[in-house]
Amino acid sequence: MVQLTERAVEKVNEILNTQNPKPNGLRIAVVGGGCSGFSYSMAFENSPGLLDKTYKFGDLKVFVDQASMLYLDGAEVDYVETLEGSGFKFNNPNVKSTCGCGSSFSA
Repeated sequence: MVQLTERAVEKVNEILNTQNPKPNGLRIAVVGGGCSGFSYSMAFENSPGLLDKTYKFGDLKVFVDQASMLYLDGAEVDYVETLEGSGFKFNNPNVKSTCGCGSSFSA
């Protein structure tokens, strides 16, 4: 199961509410690419795919496809703000290594 922290849910809802028309939920996926083999993807969606798993965090729906679930099971998504910048951070126990840029991983 994928978890979102309260801060991440608040930030996603904040961004979601600025969209017109307002999407129905958020898709979180693992895609091929990056210097370590895989990277994370987050995008707004209107409906889940046929084989997607749908998670609810309050009013927020999060869609995850079956292939991505293999890499995201047990992962937590947080929203962080630091002096260097802000953004969503994935804490994923399935990751074996990451690259120097911090945005791709291998499992």
